[in-house]
Amino acid sequence: MWSGVFPAVTTKFDDNDSLDHAEMERCFALQMEAGCDGIIVCGSLGEGPMLSNAEKLAVLKTAQGVANGKPVLMTINEAATRDACSLAKQANAAGADGLMVVPSAIYHTDREETIAALRTVTQAGDLPVMIYSNRVAYRVDVTPDIMEELASDERFVAIKESSDDIRRSTEIINRLGDRYDLFTGVDNLAFEALAVGAIGWVAGLVTAFPRETVAIYQLMKAGRSQEALKIYRWFRPLLDLDVSTYLVQNIKLAEVHAIDTNDRVRLPRLPLSGERRARAEKIITDALAIRPDLPDF
Repeated sequence: MWSGVFPAVTTKFDDNDSLDHAEMERCFALQMEAGCDGIIVCGSLGEGPMLSNAEKLAVLKTAQGVANGKPVLMTINEAATRDACSLAKQANAAGADGLMVVPSAIYHTDREETIAALRTVTQAGDLPVMIYSNRVAYRVDVTPDIMEELASDERFVAIKESSDDIRRSTEIINRLGDRYDLFTGVDNLAFEALAVGAIGWVAGLVTAFPRETVAIYQLMKAGRSQEALKIYRWFRPLLDLDVSTYLVQNIKLAEVHAIDTNDRVRLPRLPLSGERRARAEKIITDALAIRPDLPDF
């Protein structure tokens, strides 16, 4: 059902901490113009846990306005399954093309609870679902065994694989074949995941560098791995910024330099400052100074 590059877009705020829809429309449009294949809103990078449901639905609407018919997914990352079901229903009513579902953001569910939560939210939303498996950030591992248990429900269509273990991608394919659309969710493992069979990339640094991200994906798809690897090697120091407690601030700072936007975040986050900002800024400006010319793809 889904494949390609799906940006996990950032949420833009004005200087009064309200949603800046005009700036989001501009930034989201850059993703579409670069050839991205869908949009995921209100995830971790989109500061979803800091948004109200009304704000999340408003961001969804803005993304739908620039997606040109490509899928727009709402992230469901609520602490209580009851609240997750409520948002899933609202996303359906608002015309979302699908949901990216985290089993639980606060309570670390066991196997039985993880299965129950995913099934309950999916039934409530009644939309295609990308299961977000991220044992590093959320401490809940949606294993291939759980994926197999859920496979009888056709609404589970994709996996965002973020275990931080490249072996997991092959394990999923070996066990389940093409039952799920396999997306990599770790920026600095993307080349490796695409090389072993992932068909999609839920990307973070794409929001600042959409053309480079799409180029890597498309070149890999075309079997031009050496050309993709050359870009990826340049990109790696930037992609490492995604694997951090400060990924939101890091990527928004990259957006400042690459697409001329702002790095406003919602409290309790603050923009990077001091030595931490200087380190990230050096990585970004060093990369921009040697930004490669891209081949035709």
